[in-house]
Amino acid sequence: MTAALVLPAMLFLILCFVAPLLALFKLSVTAEQGWQWAYGQILGSSVYLRVFWNTLVIAFVVTVLSVILAYPTAYLLTLLKGWKLALAIYGVLFPLWISVLIRTFAWILLLEKNGPVNRLLVGSGLTESPIQFLFNNTGVLIGMVHVLLPYAILPIFANMLRIDGRLLLASDGLAASPWMTFRRIYLPLSMPGISAGAVFVFLLSLGFFITPALLGGINNLTVAMLIELLVNERLIWSQAAAASVLLLAAVGAFLAVTTRFVRLGAVLEAR
Repeated sequence: MTAALVLPAMLFLILCFVAPLLALFKLSVTAEQGWQWAYGQILGSSVYLRVFWNTLVIAFVVTVLSVILAYPTAYLLTLLKGWKLALAIYGVLFPLWISVLIRTFAWILLLEKNGPVNRLLVGSGLTESPIQFLFNNTGVLIGMVHVLLPYAILPIFANMLRIDGRLLLASDGLAASPWMTFRRIYLPLSMPGISAGAVFVFLLSLGFFITPALLGGINNLTVAMLIELLVNERLIWSQAAAASVLLLAAVGAFLAVTTRFVRLGAVLEAR
């Protein structure tokens, strides 16, 4: 009976996930020049390795910025009650219902040289001339943090809801300063949420395509942009498949390490 109930889900996973991944791997090892050529071109090229490194750096910086912004936001959410909390949660979730493409085009309008952001900076006297926000890492980071911030806020908020407030009262009763209470009690107890949020954001950042492609420049290539370039412009499908397999292997290795220390499912179970 149990096997019969699990069988439909297993068939779905095999047909929709396992089979395409196996086909991708087969494509990467059946190149006309041999699989050594496909992977050798990726791993032996300084240009391709620089793209992988740039992807990791962007993902890391986006993760750090997202967690820094998400932590105080999540803490403020824990202080709200009733309709104020519902309104704040709606504000966090609402961007997720808007297409990433639309949000990226909105950032192009906001960050262009004659856009409202530059007009505000020049008009206020903070800068003498417009700042180049677009087609560099600055625009990519702004756009990606905006898209991925909710994925950092929600795990941290869920974890903070699980913290027993009596521990904080006990710390106050023992004459601990607010900073000591935060550093010795609140921050360690909220670390699982921080870790989970960081993992989510980092993994999503590795495969980002639309935002870096529109807000970045030729020097801001990511692995997803490289794969698109190999498929649509250079028509080297075997190299594109090899790059995809290597990215998938990196994600799998990262998950294998992080899941030993971070229980992602448990963090999201808010009390």
